[in-house]
Amino acid sequence: MAAETYQTVRKAALILDVLGASHADGMRAAEIEREVHLGTSTVVRLLASLENLGFVHKNDDQQYVIGDKIFLLSSQGLNHNAIFRESRMLCEQLAQDTGFNANVAQWDGARASYLCHFEGKLSPKSRAMVGMSLPMHASGIGKCLMMDMTEQERRELLGDELRPFTSYTITDHKELTRRIGEAHQRGYAIENQEFAYGRMCLAAPIRDSSLKICASLSLSGRLSLMTCEGIDDLAEQTVEIADRISVNLGMLGGAM
Repeated sequence: MAAETYQTVRKAALILDVLGASHADGMRAAEIEREVHLGTSTVVRLLASLENLGFVHKNDDQQYVIGDKIFLLSSQGLNHNAIFRESRMLCEQLAQDTGFNANVAQWDGARASYLCHFEGKLSPKSRAMVGMSLPMHASGIGKCLMMDMTEQERRELLGDELRPFTSYTITDHKELTRRIGEAHQRGYAIENQEFAYGRMCLAAPIRDSSLKICASLSLSGRLSLMTCEGIDDLAEQTVEIADRISVNLGMLGGAM
C-alpha cells in the first residue's frame, strides 16, 4: 500500500511539474498525457483529484493551469523563509536606487534559485521570475554561492563538464577557481556576458549567523548601461545591501 501511495503521489507531482514548466497559458489533458507518458485514464483521474483539491484549475478555454492552492503554498513557503523575509525590502530598495534588476537567490541543488526579483527602470523587461534557476558556473549569483568551496567540491557539485551558454562562459574548472578567488578577494563576483550576450551581473554573498554563505544578492542589466553608471559604485551598493541582509540574518563580524 505504501508503494502504491508513493507512485500515486509521484505521478500527481509529475503532472504539476509539467504544468508549472509549461510556457503556454494552459494545457489540455491530452497534452499533459503526452508529456508525462501516463495512460489516459490515470491522467484524467489524477487531474480530477488535483482539481478537487485546488492544485489545478480549468481556465475559460477548458485547459488546465496551476491552481490557487499552489500559489497559497508557495507564498506560505516564502514567508517561512528567513532569507526572503530579511532580503525582500532591501532587494527592492537596491533596484529602485540603481535602476537595475536586483535578485536574491539561494541553493537549489547544482543551480541557484531566485527568491526575490525586482526590476529597475534602467533595465528592459526581464524574463527572470521567482523560482527560476540559474547555472552556478555561468552566473554571478552562482559564483558567490560557491565562493567558500574548494575546486574539488565544485567539481563534485557541477560535474567535470561545464556547459557553455555564450563564448564568454567559463568551461574550465581551473579558470572558474581563479575567477572565484578574485571574487573572494574583492568581495563580489562579476558575470560579464557569460550567461547571455550584452548582460552584466554583479553579485555579493549573503551570510548567516554561522558566517556560512546561504544566499547571494545580484544586480544585473545591460553591459553598456552598467559600465556607463560605474561598476565600482554599483558593486559597492550591492555589497552594502548584501552585508545588511547578512546582519539581519544574525551575522556578526567579518567573513572568515
